[in-house]
Amino acid sequence: MLRPIRAALLLVAILAATPVQPLAQDYPNRPIRVIVPHGPGGLSDLFMRQVGDELSRRLGKPIVVENKVGANGSIAARQCAGADPDGYTICILSADMLAYNHLVMPGNKYDAGAQLAPITNLFALTQVLAASAALDAKTLAQLAAAAKAKPGTLSYSCPALAMALFVEHFKKDTGSDIVRVPFKSGADAVTSMLNGSTPVSVLGLGNIVPHLRAGTIHGIAVDTPERSPLFPDIPTVREIGYRGDITLAYFGLLAPLGTPQAVIDRLHKEVVDIAGAADFRKRSMIDRGFAPVLDTPQQFAETLRADRVAAERVVDAAGVRAP
Repeated sequence: MLRPIRAALLLVAILAATPVQPLAQDYPNRPIRVIVPHGPGGLSDLFMRQVGDELSRRLGKPIVVENKVGANGSIAARQCAGADPDGYTICILSADMLAYNHLVMPGNKYDAGAQLAPITNLFALTQVLAASAALDAKTLAQLAAAAKAKPGTLSYSCPALAMALFVEHFKKDTGSDIVRVPFKSGADAVTSMLNGSTPVSVLGLGNIVPHLRAGTIHGIAVDTPERSPLFPDIPTVREIGYRGDITLAYFGLLAPLGTPQAVIDRLHKEVVDIAGAADFRKRSMIDRGFAPVLDTPQQFAETLRADRVAAERVVDAAGVRAP
């Protein structure tokens, strides 16, 4: 009689010592941290704070946004991937951060796309090549003329690799001398455009909607297959003759690998419900130049796999693979 009792007691002790993965119905019971790769005021920061406000109300726990800027998002990605896979750390990252960084950044072979679990692809981002009105450049030809008139003095910002390659192609074709400089967020880049220190940028459209409408910034081209319904007078890069590779930008929500599927599914459901609501979609996405995606974790995983293959082709064709 003693052996079965001892065996049962041993089993109970083992189960008690084994960490229990959080179940969806028990989650969350403390604050959730959201890591954002851009500074305050950037598109990803503003979007996650708006989602976080509603998510906090739904889950009954604080959503804490942490801005981890640097290395084109690799710092944020590392912190997210290195966190405990318990659902209490998630992150928003861009396509470049997930598919390109490990290929093109010298000394940084950290592969974020292979270290994180997809929750949902939030939105595709319309990017626009734009110039300060003070530069008086509304077309590529006018931008080339401005650059040649001031050789070595013009600078531009561009966080997305595919569009940076577009600008580099433009420089080569026209003999324009314009230097790329980094910024911590879209908000910082816009400020620099308006004060004239970096008058040219490739930015998410949502960063500059009011400035485009006010005429303080001029749109030259967008990276999407079709013109933006917000600004149908701005041509696409294809329309102005560019035939190189353009991989569309997007931002996705992810968690550390090993996060329980029940928690992934719970976060997916809540975030898609919030961002998919008609008022939120219009106010926080469509009106800012975002194209809502809000797919399933499995669909986002397929998108990532395809983009990572495409990124290899783009990088090799451009000859920018880091040693």
